[in-house]
Amino acid sequence: MDTSIQPSAEKLTASKWAHAATTEISCQEKGTMLAPSSSLMPEQTTGAAGSLQNLKKFNSQDFRDLRALCLSQGLLFEDATFPAHISSIGPTLLPEEKLWQIQWKRPTEFQRNPYLIRDGVSRFDIMQGEIGDCWMLAALGSLTLRKHFLENVLPKDQGFQDDYAGIFHFRFWQYGEWVDVVIDDRLPFLNGRYLSVHPRTSNEFWPSLLEKAYAKLQGSYQNLNGGYLSDALVDLTGGVQVQFSLKDPPPDLEEILKAADKSRCLMGCSTSGQSRRNIELRNGIVQGHAYTITGAVKIPYKNGWKHIIRIWNPWGHGEWKGPWSDKSPQWDHVEPKYREALLRNKDDGEFWMSCKNFQEQFSWLYICNNTPTFLDFGDEPYTTTWSLNSYTNLWRPGLPTRRNRYSSGAASTNPQYFFKVLDHNPKTCNVAISLMQKHAEHVQDEKNLKIGFFITTENSRVLKQIFLRIRDVTSYFILSPGTYAVVPAATEDQEFEFLLRIFIKNQDYHENSNSPTSPVLPMDVPRQNQDISYKALFLRYAKQGSTIDASQLQQLLNEVILQDEMTSLGGRFSFDSCRGILALMDLNSNGRLTLQEFGSLWRSLTKYMDIFFKEDRNHSGFLDVAELKNAIQAAACLPSAGLASDAQLLRLMTLRYGDASGRVGFSDFVCCMLRLDTMTHAFQNLAEGGSQILMTAMEWLTLVMYT
Repeated sequence: MDTSIQPSAEKLTASKWAHAATTEISCQEKGTMLAPSSSLMPEQTTGAAGSLQNLKKFNSQDFRDLRALCLSQGLLFEDATFPAHISSIGPTLLPEEKLWQIQWKRPTEFQRNPYLIRDGVSRFDIMQGEIGDCWMLAALGSLTLRKHFLENVLPKDQGFQDDYAGIFHFRFWQYGEWVDVVIDDRLPFLNGRYLSVHPRTSNEFWPSLLEKAYAKLQGSYQNLNGGYLSDALVDLTGGVQVQFSLKDPPPDLEEILKAADKSRCLMGCSTSGQSRRNIELRNGIVQGHAYTITGAVKIPYKNGWKHIIRIWNPWGHGEWKGPWSDKSPQWDHVEPKYREALLRNKDDGEFWMSCKNFQEQFSWLYICNNTPTFLDFGDEPYTTTWSLNSYTNLWRPGLPTRRNRYSSGAASTNPQYFFKVLDHNPKTCNVAISLMQKHAEHVQDEKNLKIGFFITTENSRVLKQIFLRIRDVTSYFILSPGTYAVVPAATEDQEFEFLLRIFIKNQDYHENSNSPTSPVLPMDVPRQNQDISYKALFLRYAKQGSTIDASQLQQLLNEVILQDEMTSLGGRFSFDSCRGILALMDLNSNGRLTLQEFGSLWRSLTKYMDIFFKEDRNHSGFLDVAELKNAIQAAACLPSAGLASDAQLLRLMTLRYGDASGRVGFSDFVCCMLRLDTMTHAFQNLAEGGSQILMTAMEWLTLVMYT
């Protein structure tokens, strides 16, 4: 981390610390290595890189280190990577003369006793400012209702009371990784008013600071001026989202809303129209605007039941004036206990409306959760689970003509990802697929390509296809039991990096079963795309260098190869096993792998993964002796087929690479096959070269496999 201290005024003495509002100090991020200090101990992290336990640090900024450094020097943090400058606002958000009138102020400069959070976090803390980021604030309003998601985004280790140094941090999910974004607390003002979101309570600042962190992640405040509610929901949760058109709603819309609310999903909706004009209709609904859905219930009404939906406006005011609004006569026919529990007669932007009016006034419904629980209506509680398998890769157009890209032949010329459907209920969806295009870092305003995917059957027949010009193309399906493939693609002749996630619903027939419910078969990737994939991976883990060492190889294998649940059941690749792999593949004997050497390894890995999945017939994540024998024969890496059936050699392999039960997990299987393959070729080369070998092939393999 590259950090230095440049005081712009004076250090804070003990007496002046309480009056930080009147003393401007700079603790600025510059990009040089922070000198070791006995007071700054390295943070211990566990978990995969990009997880909540081991966050990716945006711009390589470490919150704890920077705060400790500022506190030790008595300075207030200034973020040079997102400075108090019009570059952080964006060149076209405001007219040029107004841009130069922007002032940046810390909360301590205009509030005597500021708080990050005061009396808990609520959607009513939020009031939208001049920036048109209702899409993000609508998602944020929904987040406040789901504390299990909120705690991931808003860390508790910060505030204005203890260890205040003008520095804060927030977490967002980006393309499969949780990212920690550090900011200073200087907020933009125009003519004495908040440019950004402002809190309803004058001394509570979590909405303004969280919005600033999201603006930094997106590149500028300008990039928040118009966006997709669906994107914000995913960025705040790491979940899967789905969109329903209310002009052609699904027949089970009421059931979907109830299931989503019951399973604690985040929900939002939007109206049609130009988002930058925000015309408020006579009925109170704003055109081109995003809202939060905060509840969906069915209540007794007159002689029947009525399904009503509660909605919140991120403006913090402006409500629906029709049936079921705050002062509508419909509430007079509701039992007092329901009316008192549901009705909040305040101009706070929140209102109720009927499901029928909801469909008439709004255009789109957005729902998001860790898994597609909103599709679980009609199922008995706790009988359904969703499995997830995710993949990252680089798609590149490789077909000669645009016309052929959408033919069934596309399934054999682009990367394919196979999955199995085991359970089927013709009344509910059992598969959801999300394809997200990854924008280059620091280019968040990059235009979306029109991307999508095919779903093909085992005979390569295209069953479904969907293509949209949005960041995240997600759809859901009812598929019969069988094996299918997902084929990502784009309409433009332009490559893109993507994250593919496949969610599969499974009925939990066995009460105490801990086995995976939906194994995902390995990729059947054509050679051209396979080369693209391994080159991108190599460069990512080599940190743009020309070689990788055993530690980098270990990280790559555990994060990429073992991201699938089935391959990870048998344990992770250890550092020693990676050193052994490196020794087998390192032709230069320098302890590192070149791109060419890694390419050979990668092709072996994909072959072994394919074999492992096919032979692991009970989907346990392990191979027993019989399955290992079949795998060795399928790999064709022994000098003669008879050796593969030799009981002594198989017994030695399970002793060397198996667990206490003689089962071999995937990581050990890879190490075993690489060693077996390499040593078999070494024996053959010696024999063909005329060297005198005083042992049989079996004796040779027995020696090298058990040493």
